[in-house]
Amino acid sequence: MGHNLGERVFLLQVPMKEFFKISEVANEQYREGIEITQRKLDPVHANKLALYILKGLISSAINFKKAQKAPVVPALLDIQENLGRQPYLSLQPIVVNIRDIGYRGGKLRAVRVLSQEDSTTACFKVYLAQNNILWVIDGQHRREGMRLVFEFLEHVLRHHAYPKKKSLYTPLDGHLDLNPDELQAWQTVLESTKTFCTVSVEVHLGLDVDEERQLFHDLNNLGKKVDKNLALKFDSSNPINLFIKEELIDQLGIKVSDIEQKDWSKDDGSVLLKDMSAINAILLLNKTNISTASPEVKDKFPVAKQFWESVKAIDGFGEDRGKEKTVAMQPVVLKALAKLVFDFKFARKLPENANHLYHILLDGISDLDFSHNNKIWQYYEMPENERDRLFPGLKAYLPSEETGNRDLGGFNAGLMRFGAKHNDIFPIIGDMIRYQLRLPSRHTASI
Repeated sequence: MGHNLGERVFLLQVPMKEFFKISEVANEQYREGIEITQRKLDPVHANKLALYILKGLISSAINFKKAQKAPVVPALLDIQENLGRQPYLSLQPIVVNIRDIGYRGGKLRAVRVLSQEDSTTACFKVYLAQNNILWVIDGQHRREGMRLVFEFLEHVLRHHAYPKKKSLYTPLDGHLDLNPDELQAWQTVLESTKTFCTVSVEVHLGLDVDEERQLFHDLNNLGKKVDKNLALKFDSSNPINLFIKEELIDQLGIKVSDIEQKDWSKDDGSVLLKDMSAINAILLLNKTNISTASPEVKDKFPVAKQFWESVKAIDGFGEDRGKEKTVAMQPVVLKALAKLVFDFKFARKLPENANHLYHILLDGISDLDFSHNNKIWQYYEMPENERDRLFPGLKAYLPSEETGNRDLGGFNAGLMRFGAKHNDIFPIIGDMIRYQLRLPSRHTASI
């Protein structure tokens, strides 16, 4: 028992399966007649947590076997490797309330348990009736993640096969039927959820609806969001993040920083970590962030490493005051290059000569003029006749100016500074790179 800011609370360790059984969530999707104290469930967020919980349960099952001094099922280690290892896994405590038990739990039956050594209070033995539900205040998505995991385990153990659709886990080779080792592994995982793997629960007592809502607000709005650069720096679970740290930083020596330097005269040639993450998300996933990266993305890492080796060869890249020497130090330009690699190497519909085009791009990166003085970056600031004179045929590579804003940025004091709307700008920079390397236009049927 404790007193959180003076309010009596119970601190419990409950087996995960048991917690799910005795808890509920009071949100709009639950049922009529229940006071709503929760936001709507976000299925996408819950599914991400389900995958995290599954990874944790695999780790728990391995530790469970070790605690029993029993050999670890080999399939558990294979599944762990396929899901992606990380140094540590843990769920934050779930906050709940037991309703209708009197003010601050006055109607609960509890017995003080004394220490045999000095007769001090060791703990309290609390008796809960079947109608004493743990109403989740903070943790509904974690609880929903548990439900998805239990559904997955039930399907696997009942059918001896992985689900054909929307499976939390499918082996890398794609097989669906379980072999004996896998069956034993998943049985161990389920057993762990019933005994070994626990959930930390902070139980508030007898809160009314207004108090529940206030606590929900405070827990979800008073915390400070972690800076994205710091989050990426600390995260060792995402395979692309590991690739950045182990391959690009440690092996290739590309400088990456978690502190943004806005003064270009003080630039040390580093790429901001969150920008490096976004560039590799486009390169490997064709997405704006790396959150959905699965272990299979490792198969693309050799291509990604080739790409960064070519980028590193660009004049001025990675040097002190690099942003003043080359536009290639600006993330939006690197995103444009990354998207071209994806288009020629990983896109679903590749042209027949995609590999040839990829090598033209790769070989051309270090030879292209990425200086600030390359007039092509100022194309939209030029009059029509000058555009046609300097860059004949470029217009066919670019999207129509009637379909959107074409403000790429501005040229001032000898420096081309691209704008902040990267998602609008990098495809156009990519078109300009295609033009300079005589690669096919993305606006024609051939690509």
